[in-house]
Parts: sequence; structure tokens; C-alpha cells
Amino acid sequence: MTRPPTAAQRRLIEAADPVTGRLTGTDAQLAALVKRGLAFRHPRPPHDHFLTPAGHRVREAEPEPETRAAPAASVSGVFAARVGGEDPSPASGPARLREVRGAWQGMLELRRMTNPDGATDRPCGWERGHLVQAAALALEAAGHRPAGPDGGGGYRVRETPQPEAVAVYAPDDAELRACAATLEGAGWQAGEYTEPRTRTRYVLASPRRV
Repeated sequence: MTRPPTAAQRRLIEAADPVTGRLTGTDAQLAALVKRGLAFRHPRPPHDHFLTPAGHRVREAEPEPETRAAPAASVSGVFAARVGGEDPSPASGPARLREVRGAWQGMLELRRMTNPDGATDRPCGWERGHLVQAAALALEAAGHRPAGPDGGGGYRVRETPQPEAVAVYAPDDAELRACAATLEGAGWQAGEYTEPRTRTRYVLASPRRV
């Protein structure tokens, strides 16, 4: 059984960039994470270190019992794209806009660093492992408005039973087509469909690989 990371290693993992997973630390600290399969060293200069899927799972796991006294600290400062329908609805405004744009630029950098050919016009492995968040980030960064707690007024991104696909709902056909166009421009394959029972229109989107 793999030993859990030390407290110091967990702090390093939790301090990683919330979008790209980029790590900062001493050479010895980073090498220890690489040895345990929790990080990898990018082959191209400047040879930054990033969390592996296992490292992301460690960061997303429940904290140890002794750290549960301050749950807000475990989520404060971590960016999360709005998927639509959150209750309560997160704050919006200029500060949120700057945060979203910064997260999108970080995502493009992650694509450049982790796609084998350095391409930024198609999703990377992190996005394929976090489909709903990735699609929501592309939509929010492009200026689309997420739905409120009552489900109306904007887009909603939801999981689907289909592998590597999300469903996007919007209040009308025009907005739905706009969401599809945004996702296609962000490197996703998107098509419009109708749910057979409810007749609700939605976009089915999958991250493009080539």
C-alpha cells in the first residue's frame, strides 16, 4: 500500500496552481513528489513541475481529521469555474472577471506545456479529466452568463453517461448556438441535440484530440 504524502508534501500539493497544477518548491521537495508519482518534470525549458493525476487526487481528497476544524481554508483562494445553478450564486463583477480571464490564460499555458506538440488550440489532459469544469471555464471566460440557483438565465454544464462528453443547456436556441460556437473555438467538438422525452435542446461537447 502506498504511503500517504507527508504533511509538508501535502502543503506543497495544496499550494499548487489551482488551474495548471504547477508546483513550486526546492529541488529536493519536487524530486520527492516525482519519485512518489505525484508530480512530473516537464521535458521542455524551464522544466517546471506539475501535479500528475495522482497528485490532483491527493489535493481533491478529504483533509485529514485534524485539519477539518477550518474547512473554509481548504477551499479559499482556489478558482472554480461556474457550471451554472450554484446555490448560493457566487459573486460576480470586475474581480471575478479578472479571475476568470487569469484562469483561462493559465489553462492555455497548461495546454502549451502538456500537449505533446505544444498546441494551445485543443484541450489537454487536465481538461479531459475535469470535463465539466473545463467546459464551464471556456464558457465563462468567453463572457457567457451562468444560470442562477433557479436554473434560469444562463448556461448549465452537466456530466453525461457518455465518456469524455458534457451536456450544455441554455435558456434559448440562440444562446445554445453561441455556447456551441465558443466551445468549438476553444478546441471542443460540439453538436446540438434534443432529449427524446423532454424535447429539451442541449449541446453535447467533447474535447478534441487532434
